[in-house]
Amino acid sequence: MKSINKKTLLWLGVFILVGLYLYPVIKGRIAFANGRPAVNETAPDFTLTDLNGKRVTLSDFRGKVVLLNFWASWCPPCRMEIPGFQRFYEGYKNKGFVIIGLSLDDTGHSTVSSFVKKMGITYPIVMADSKVVRDYGNISAIPTSFLIDKNGRIVKKTMGMLLEGTLKGEVDSALNNRS
Repeated sequence: MKSINKKTLLWLGVFILVGLYLYPVIKGRIAFANGRPAVNETAPDFTLTDLNGKRVTLSDFRGKVVLLNFWASWCPPCRMEIPGFQRFYEGYKNKGFVIIGLSLDDTGHSTVSSFVKKMGITYPIVMADSKVVRDYGNISAIPTSFLIDKNGRIVKKTMGMLLEGTLKGEVDSALNNRS
């Protein structure tokens, strides 16, 4: 029987890892394309508790552009996009923009609080519950983000990483839209 060399095993491993990462993203994008809530619909309202015990209600942010970001501390793409979100939030929070991070971690507040502190996140972080996950289309892959305009309508849905440069153009457009 012929032995497999190290290079072949390495490529096989890379292929498997890429496949494991892409499968839920591709599967989610297919389901996401026809899912509710849809672009131009009013974003489902929610009230959740942040890590400090304060109630956060989406409708309280009417008049601002809001990025809802479903994430988890164990998710590598989520961890990669957070520093860009934080930088962007710091530059735009006084321009009528807010990010609300909805953690899908099931290990509890202490794990998420520790992660938030380590990452230097200053935007609101809430613990997502099953209702908000269901209301936003049964989030099946993370990160998943919804950009909501000043009137509470969804203007963009993104499954997968949302890069800082892309976010800038979309938020600038939403902030400048007078409708």
